[in-house]
This record gives sequence, structure tokens and C-alpha cells, in this order.
Amino acid sequence: MKNNQTISVWDPFVRFFHWSLVASFAIAWLSAEDWRDLHEWAGYSAALLIGTRLIWGLAGSYYARFQQFVRTPASVAAFLQAMRGRKEPRYIGHNPAGGYMIVALILAMLVTALTGWMYTLDAFWGVQWVMNIHDATATLMLMMVLIHVTGVLHASYRHKENLIKAMINGKKRGAEPGDIT
Repeated sequence: MKNNQTISVWDPFVRFFHWSLVASFAIAWLSAEDWRDLHEWAGYSAALLIGTRLIWGLAGSYYARFQQFVRTPASVAAFLQAMRGRKEPRYIGHNPAGGYMIVALILAMLVTALTGWMYTLDAFWGVQWVMNIHDATATLMLMMVLIHVTGVLHASYRHKENLIKAMINGKKRGAEPGDIT
């Protein structure tokens, strides 16, 4: 029996962070070749967002905290195995694979922003390894974003709930038997 009650899961900061980071990354990606100032400011914005998200991951609301969604490698493997068998449980917050993706995206964005900033310094201007790491992590981010969106669409389909809408309004369907809170 489907629960028609909704609960608040994603707080306003998490939603603001998520969509602002999407915008910052998109602007940085699209402006990389032709609009240096815009590219740099988008990178600085992303770095600021990541810094505040790290703090919120330690002190924020329940579903925003890293301790709530960063699980053991064994639980991620078990979740992925359950996905293969089409028996993965529904999580109210991030599922184990999604939790690891969040951490990976944060780390990749942090490296991308750091190397981008380094490249603006005299000490690193023209240093090829800095640019190579910056470009590689930006490309890796794009691939991870595509995997993330695919995962969101898959989970939305499998559990019959619109996760994109949930990241806009902060609400998800309440827990049902078998769901993990």
C-alpha cells in the first residue's frame, strides 16, 4: 500500500546548494573557452558552495549530514547487487550509491576549483600539470553528473517518485514498510 503522506527531506540549504552548484558548474563549463572572468567567478562560487556544504554536512539537518548517507563500502556493494536483481530498497535520504556519488562530486568539484584557482596564481600560471588536473577533473565531473542524473531517473522510475521534484520542493513520499530512513 502506497503512503500518500509527504515528509520534508531536503532542507532549503541543501536544495539551494544543489541547484546553485548545478548552475555554477554549467556556467563554468560553458564559459571555459570564451569568457574567462565569468568562468573564474563560477569556479569561485562553486568553491564557496562546496565549503558551506562541507560545514552543513557536519552540522546541518538530519538528511544533509554525511553521517546519515555515507555508508560502508560493503553496504554500497550490497545495494548495487540488489539493484542488479531489481530488489533495491527505497531510501528516504540518499541511497548508499547516491551517498558515494555526492562525496565524489564534492571532491571532484573541490579539486577542479582548487586547480582553477591555482592557475590564476603567478606561481602556477602556465604549469601544465595544474591545467591537466583541472581539465581532467572537470571532464570527470561531467561524466559523474551524467551518471548521477541517470541514477536519479532510475531511482525515480523504480520507486515511483519524482526525485527531481523532491530536490525542488524538499518533500518525498513518507516511509513505507521496507523503506530505509
